Amino acid sequence: MALGLAGLVAGTVLVVCEVNSPARGVRAAPRGDSPQCHRVAQGFPPGLAGLDRADTDVPGLAVWGDGAVTARCGLKTPDATPDACVSVDGIDWVWRPKSPGGTRVLVTYGRDPAVEITLSARVAAVDDVLVELSRAVRPLVQHDKCIGLGDVM
Repeated sequence: MALGLAGLVAGTVLVVCEVNSPARGVRAAPRGDSPQCHRVAQGFPPGLAGLDRADTDVPGLAVWGDGAVTARCGLKTPDATPDACVSVDGIDWVWRPKSPGGTRVLVTYGRDPAVEITLSARVAAVDDVLVELSRAVRPLVQHDKCIGLGDVM
């Protein structure tokens, strides 16, 4: 009986920890534990757009403000795309279409591995987030860059 109760308590503690985890529902990127992502993760700031960084044990992942902003290093570099691209301090970011609920997703372009940023609709300071996270991404070697209409005409 005591052993069964101990197992029930341990299982409940695990469920409570997972439900309260800032990384809840966010999976590690396939190459999140690579040396490149380790270096990038060391550069993720403790605060971002007025939000504190939460502790997480997921390799290559940083979370700010209870999931308002997440950054995942270790993704496949995106192929050429018609999606909008913006360069911030020499780092190219591709805007992915908005998700329902207003979530915005950006992925580095031309760097391997890629870094993905997810911003909830309640984050207004997108520019500040991109400037700060571009600094962290800078150690990844740039192999390609976004091109705009002016580059091809």
